[in-house]
Amino acid sequence: MAENCTRKLIVEICNAKNLMPKDGQGTASAYAIVDFDGQRRRTKTKFRDLNPVWDEKLEFLVHDIESMATEILEINLYNDKKTGKRSTFLGKVKLAGSVFVKAGDESLVYYPLEKRSVFSQIKGEIGVKVFYVDGETPPVAAEAAAEEKAEAAGEKPLENPKPEEDKKEEKVGEKKEEEEKPKEESPKEEDKPNPPPAENSNPQDAAAAATPATTAPSAEVENPPLAHKEEPTKAAKDKAETGKSTELVINELELRSLSGDRSHAYDLVDRMPFLYVRVVKAKRANKEPACPAYGKLVIGTHSIKTKSQIDKDWDQVFAFDKDGLNSSSLEVSVWTEEENKEEEKEGATSLVENCLGTVSFDLQEVPKRVPPDSPLAPQWYSLESEKSPGNDVMVAVWVGTQADEAFQEAWQSDSGGLIPETRAKVYLSPKLWYLRLTVIQTQDLQLGLGSEAKVRSPELYIKAQLGAQLFKTSRTQLGSAWNEDLVFVAAEPFEPFLVVTVEDVSNGQPVGQAKIHVPSLERRTDDKMELKSRWFNLVGGESKPYAGRIHVRACLEGGYHVLDEAAHVTSDVRAAAKQLAKAPIGLLEVGIRGASNLLPVKTKDGTRGTTDAYVVAKYGPKWIRTRTILDRFNPRWNEQYTWDVYDPCTVLTIGVFDNERYKRDEAGKPGRDVRVGKIRVRLSTLDTNRVYLNTYCLTVLLPNGAKKMGEIEITVRFSCSSWLSLIQAYGSPMLPRMHYIRPLGPAQQDILRHTAMRLVTARLARSEPPLGQEVVQFMLDSDTHVWSLRRSKANWFRVVGCLSHAATLARWLDGIRTWTHPPTTVLVHVLLLAVVLCPHLLLPTVFMYALLILALRFRYRLRVPNNMDPRLSYVDAVGPDELDEEFDGLPTTRSPDTIRIRYDRLRALAGRAQTLLGDVAAQGERLEALFNWRDPRATGLFVVFCLFASLLFYVVPFKVFVLGSGFYYIRHPRFRDDMPSVPLNFFRRLPSLSDQIM
Repeated sequence: MAENCTRKLIVEICNAKNLMPKDGQGTASAYAIVDFDGQRRRTKTKFRDLNPVWDEKLEFLVHDIESMATEILEINLYNDKKTGKRSTFLGKVKLAGSVFVKAGDESLVYYPLEKRSVFSQIKGEIGVKVFYVDGETPPVAAEAAAEEKAEAAGEKPLENPKPEEDKKEEKVGEKKEEEEKPKEESPKEEDKPNPPPAENSNPQDAAAAATPATTAPSAEVENPPLAHKEEPTKAAKDKAETGKSTELVINELELRSLSGDRSHAYDLVDRMPFLYVRVVKAKRANKEPACPAYGKLVIGTHSIKTKSQIDKDWDQVFAFDKDGLNSSSLEVSVWTEEENKEEEKEGATSLVENCLGTVSFDLQEVPKRVPPDSPLAPQWYSLESEKSPGNDVMVAVWVGTQADEAFQEAWQSDSGGLIPETRAKVYLSPKLWYLRLTVIQTQDLQLGLGSEAKVRSPELYIKAQLGAQLFKTSRTQLGSAWNEDLVFVAAEPFEPFLVVTVEDVSNGQPVGQAKIHVPSLERRTDDKMELKSRWFNLVGGESKPYAGRIHVRACLEGGYHVLDEAAHVTSDVRAAAKQLAKAPIGLLEVGIRGASNLLPVKTKDGTRGTTDAYVVAKYGPKWIRTRTILDRFNPRWNEQYTWDVYDPCTVLTIGVFDNERYKRDEAGKPGRDVRVGKIRVRLSTLDTNRVYLNTYCLTVLLPNGAKKMGEIEITVRFSCSSWLSLIQAYGSPMLPRMHYIRPLGPAQQDILRHTAMRLVTARLARSEPPLGQEVVQFMLDSDTHVWSLRRSKANWFRVVGCLSHAATLARWLDGIRTWTHPPTTVLVHVLLLAVVLCPHLLLPTVFMYALLILALRFRYRLRVPNNMDPRLSYVDAVGPDELDEEFDGLPTTRSPDTIRIRYDRLRALAGRAQTLLGDVAAQGERLEALFNWRDPRATGLFVVFCLFASLLFYVVPFKVFVLGSGFYYIRHPRFRDDMPSVPLNFFRRLPSLSDQIM
C-alpha cells in the first residue's frame, strides 16, 4: 500500500491556550493524540503548562485520495498522569477532510476545544496547521512502515487504546453519564480500561509501552510517535491490501447535491419529452476520392444539417421538442459536396450536392429511454437510393427528457440550436479575499536637491494600487511613521503585484515605488497569527535604481467574508479561508418550471413583438443560467438546480431577462440583455423538507413607471438533515469571527463591497458565454446606494409602520385612562392590584400571554414565500419626475432647470428632517440643563422635590407607590383636568440650546 500512495497528510500541532487545569495543582501536562483514517500519532508531553507549545509535524498516509474529503481528522488532548493513573480528557477537535488545503496554502488556525459529554469541564483552544503533499511517497516512520507490512501479512499489531478520563476528578459527571446510558450499551472506546497486552506480543515491548518515560527532564517527556492501531478487521485488511477505502461515507445532502441520481434530479419540474437523434458517421459503398459529407434531418417543417466533414465522424446529437413536432416520421439523409466537373473545364468551380440515400423512422415506434438507463447504442442503417445503393449511416434515435445526459450538449430546437449565448450554463464567482497593507514607515529617502531646497520638511503620502483599486494614506512629515491600514479586495487568480508608491506633496512627483508579489503573501485566518513586517527597496526609475526603502506588513485576510452583494439580501456568509469552512446544514433545490404571459420586449422582422427569455439564479458563489427559449411568450424551461446551504438566514435571487447578446449589430458587438423582472426567496421563511410550487409576478421598474411583465413559476425545496444544526445556526453570529474582533468601518465596508461587485461583474463578463454586466449588476443590486426619493419614502413608511404598534398601544392606554370602555378599565385596576401584590407573577404572565398570542397566530401565518412587493416599494404612487431622477446617472445629464427643481424639492424635504432633528435634540438638552443649573430656579425647585421625594419613598413602601401611581394614572375623567400636568409644564419650560443656534 505504501508504494502506491501518492499523498500524505501533514498535521502540525502548534500550541494550545487556556487549558483546563486537571492535575489538582492548578495546571496540566498536555499531549495530543491525532487519529486519521485508522492511523494514530502522538505528540510529546508538555509538563505543567496551560499554554503548551509543541510545534510538531505528524504525517499520515492518505489511502484513497478521492475519498479524503469524507474522512474525519480527530485531535484529542489529554493530561498525562503519573504511573498507575489514567490520563484525563482536556478536549477534542474534529476536522472534515474538505477543509484540508495543499502545501503552501496552509495557515495557523485556532479551534475551540469541544466537550466529550455534557458534563465535561473543557475550555481553551488549540492551534494547528493541516495540509497535504502530493508526489512520490516520502519516507515515513519506521514503526508505521513496519505496521503496514504487518497488516499486509495478517499479523496483529500491539493495541494501545486511548486513555480514559480520570474518574476521581469527574466523578459526578461519570455517574450521571452512566445513569443516562442504557445498560445494553457498550462503553465508548476511550471509556474502556486499558486491556492487557496480546498473548502473542513481546512482553518486553508491552512493558516498554506501559512504562512511562520517567528519566526525561521535567520540562517535557518525549513519547515515541508510534502509529497505534486497533484490532484490524477484515474490512481494514482489505483496505490495507487494495489501498482504497471499502466504504465511501457521503451523507444524503452531499449525495443529492452531486446530482448523481438523474431520475431524482428533476422531481421538482415537469418532464419534457424530447426526440433525440444521434448521427455518428456514414459508410460509402464505392471507394471514390474523399469529399465533404454531411447528414440532414427532416421532421415535417424542421430541417437541420450536421457539420460537413471529410473522413471524420460527425457524432452530433439533436434534441427536438416533441410537443413542437408536426410530423410522425423522421428522415435522415447523407449528402456529399463534390466539384462540378463541367464548370471546372471552363475554369469556374462550384459544389454540387449529391444525395447518397435516405432512411426513415416512424416516431410511434421510437424507443423511450429514462436515466439511469445506459445510453442507446447507435446502429447501422442502409440508405435507400436508386443512384448509389449500398451506403450506410450509423444513427441512434430515442425519446427522452431533459434529464438525459446528452441534453446539455445537444442541438436544441427550442433554444436556437448550438448558439453559445442561448445555452444553459453554471458560473462561479471568483473567490474574494481582503488584502491588508499596513504602511509603517520609510527610511533613507532620496528626495532630490530641488525638493529639499524648496521645502525643509516635505510632506509625504503613500499610494498603493492593486489592479484598478487605488488607496492613499494621510500626509505626514518626513521621518514620521504612518501605521495605517489600506484594505483591498483581491480575487483569485490574484493580480501579480501590489504597487506601493511614495509621493512628495510639494512637487507631486513620485519618490520611488516597490512591487509586492501578491500570490506569495501570507494568509491569515484570525488576529492571533503574528505577521512579519518586511522592508522593500524603492526604485525611482532608470536613473535612480535606489530611492530609499519602505517598511510594510501585508497579508491576505482569510477570516473575513468579502461581501459582494447588498447586506440585506446576502446569500453567503462564509469566510474566505478554506480552513474555516463548515459543513453544510441543508440543501436548496430550485426547479425553474416556466413563465407565462410575458410581454413583448422587442420586434422581430419589424412586424411583431417577441421575447427570448432566460432565467438567472444566484445563491452563494454559484450562478445558474437556463437555456434561452426563443420567440415564446409562455416559455417552459423545466430545469432544476441545487445549492448547498450553510446559513438559513440567506436569500435566493432569481431574475428573468430577454436575450439580446446572441444577436450582433453592424459593428459585431453584442447587444445588452433587457431585464424582465426579479424575485427573492428568503430561506428562513421556508419550512424544511417541503415543496413550494408558486407563481410570482414579474414587475420591472422603468423610467415611465412600474410595469408588470408577466409571471414566473418556480418550485423550491429546502432540505435539512439535522434539526440541531439548523437551530444552532440561529444562535451563531451572521459573519465570521474577524468581523467582530477587527471590524471594518461602515464607510470602508461600503467601498469594499462595491469594489467586490465590480470584480465579480468583470470576471463573469469574461466567461464564455459571458454573463452580461447589466445582468450581474441587476442581480447584485449594485444601485442600492444611489439616492432615490421613492426609496426614501418607502423607508419612511416602513419606520411609520413599525412605530404604529407603539402608537396603537399608546391609544389603548389613553382609552384606559379616559374610561372609554369602563369594564376594561376596571379589569386593568384588578390586574394592577394583582401585579403589585404578587410581583413574582409578572414575568411568567407576560411570557405566557406572548406564548398564547403566538400560538393563536400560527394558523394565520403566511404559507407562500414573500415576493418583492410593489406597494411596499412605493412604485405605484411615484411621479414620473421622481423616477427620472432615480434613473439619472452620476454625474447628471439633465438640464439645469430640471436640476434646480429637484434641488429645491430636496431642500424642502431636508428642511423637515432638520426641524425634526432639532426637536429631538431639544428634549435631551432640556434634561441635561436640569442637572447643569442652566436655569437656577428650575434646578432649585428640582432639588427641593428630590429632598421631599427621598423622605417620602423612605416612609412609603414601594408597592404602595406603584399602586397609587397606577390608580392615579387611570383615575376617572371626573377627577381630571383638561390642561397639561405640572411635571410636563415644568419640563417644557426648561431651556435648550436652540436659542444659541445662528
